[in-house]
Amino acid sequence: MQEQENKQENVKEVKQHENKKFDKKRDKVKRTDRKAKSEFIENVVEVKSVVKVTKGGRQRRFQAVVVVGNKKGLVGLGIGKAAEVPEAVSKALNKANKNLIKVPIVEDRTIPHETIGIKGATRVVLKPASRGTGIIAGGAVRAVLELAGVKDIVSKSLGSRTKINMVNATMNGLKSLKTIEKVCELRGKTKEEILGWNYMN
Repeated sequence: MQEQENKQENVKEVKQHENKKFDKKRDKVKRTDRKAKSEFIENVVEVKSVVKVTKGGRQRRFQAVVVVGNKKGLVGLGIGKAAEVPEAVSKALNKANKNLIKVPIVEDRTIPHETIGIKGATRVVLKPASRGTGIIAGGAVRAVLELAGVKDIVSKSLGSRTKINMVNATMNGLKSLKTIEKVCELRGKTKEEILGWNYMN
């Protein structure tokens, strides 16, 4: 009887020890997740009510547009809809974290070349600028560029001025950016061949 009791006690001790280990691992995972999330800054660009017309009547919901970035070249956009504003924002935030893109930044301040982002009837022109220019852009475009880590840039919005289209157009423009190294790799040429000797000297 005593031997059985001792065995049961030993089993209990082993289980408790394993549970403690598991709890420690789980805490570590939670801490690392928090650190990873804390690197990114979120910006709610727009929250508006939307209506869906059905046979039963009109369904009113909220749509949130959220931009996420770490100001080091990573930026993401998310759009969420829900019956309540907090739910819509959290949905948009989750989507933004999943849809991160890498933006090539030259000299840690500007974009490598001029580009045009298009979404629907909206066009956003993005041009590199000299040091000290700052971010010359409107509210929705500025939100994306700031969180991407761009410091000197000139932008111009053409066509429709809806915020959701402007943010999408800006993201499309940033996606199309390529560094000179990437172009050399794609074309199988050197920098001198693409830029020319006079430019390099």
